[in-house]
Amino acid sequence: MKTVMVVGAGPAGLMAAEVLSGAGVQVLLLDAMPSIGRKFLLAGKGGLNLTHSEPADLFAVRYGQRRQQIETIFKTFDASCVRSWAASLGIETFVGSSGRVFPADMKAAPLLRAWLTRLRHPKNGLPVTFLMRHRWTGWHQAAPSATRTDTTLDATWLDFDTVQGLIQLQADAVVLALGGGSWARLGSNGAWVPWLQAKGVAVAPLLPANCGFDVQNGWSAHFSNHFAGLPFKSVALTFRNTQGFEFARKGEFVATATGLEGSLIYAVSGLLRDEVLARGSATFHLDLLPDMPYERVLAEVKHPRGSRSLSSHLKSRLHIEGIKAAILYELLSKAQMADPVQLAQAIKALPITVAAARPIDEAISSAGGVLFEAMTEQLMLESLPGVFCAGEMLDWEAPTGGYLLTACLASGVCAGQGVLSYLKIK
Repeated sequence: MKTVMVVGAGPAGLMAAEVLSGAGVQVLLLDAMPSIGRKFLLAGKGGLNLTHSEPADLFAVRYGQRRQQIETIFKTFDASCVRSWAASLGIETFVGSSGRVFPADMKAAPLLRAWLTRLRHPKNGLPVTFLMRHRWTGWHQAAPSATRTDTTLDATWLDFDTVQGLIQLQADAVVLALGGGSWARLGSNGAWVPWLQAKGVAVAPLLPANCGFDVQNGWSAHFSNHFAGLPFKSVALTFRNTQGFEFARKGEFVATATGLEGSLIYAVSGLLRDEVLARGSATFHLDLLPDMPYERVLAEVKHPRGSRSLSSHLKSRLHIEGIKAAILYELLSKAQMADPVQLAQAIKALPITVAAARPIDEAISSAGGVLFEAMTEQLMLESLPGVFCAGEMLDWEAPTGGYLLTACLASGVCAGQGVLSYLKIK
């Protein structure tokens, strides 16, 4: 009987374990945390977004430069498979107004419970053995044997720190599903990066993705104290990077004490982050009234206001008040506020400059990781036969909306099937 170690009990690791155990492989699923799927549960706290219902071509675009590699993974398990898989666990799903797919009860815990029940008590195959509080600490130095007198590093022989102390485990193959670099308190801390690099595996630096940003020079104390935590609703954001790629989308986001975060910012965060890294800052433009043409805005701003203050005028003529009015006063000079043309231009295209992404541990996900060029199509490391990688530790990124979870699940299936092929198990 073949034994496989799956290191990491997140969605990618659990899915790899399901594929392997269903094929009659003895699976040891090890994780540093005391319980399973912590990031998965926290991500689903406000409603578990399983996947997205949009057409496959548009879905694949969300993975940017890694579209080709992710599409290859989706050949084994795509967005439609996610819904079918959830249904096989007894979890009904529905498509929301935005096209996102959710469990009927919106919760992550029932799905995880059903999943773990299947893994522990499968109708077919072998039950998965879960070993919690087993923190991988690197490759084990194999002892000399009768056929091998030198001490070499065995890629399928790993060290783990446990409550009983340091132990060594070996298997016929290994699936690493260790997560990226965000939410370290839940287990994804990127500690694995130097261990893989030491084995000659190419790893792109881990960077924050789906993250917030600090604005250049910070907000004033007044703006920070009065408006941090409040949303910008019904706005549009446009950004063109130095390579000429343009992002344009309507949505909403939130002001923070030092900058900006929220869905619309997360959607453009990869482009902003890369621009900041390359140039030191990035400037996007915010349309505070995206459904009103510039000419109408200008006419309303120019409309005689009599004895009313400018704030009252903007509120009555354009319904600009609260945080929308505050950011105009925050970023424009008195002269610009007094000039109808400059004010109207700012309402339709207010430049906002960000100078830094928030730390990776605050990000929803991370970019970077093991390069696809260092792996086979079945996600086995070229330099380490028998070792496979899956999930967020791979070099890809995607926006929120179900894309992150779908790719994690799909890569787990791909890696699991890759192990079966490697071990010649049908």
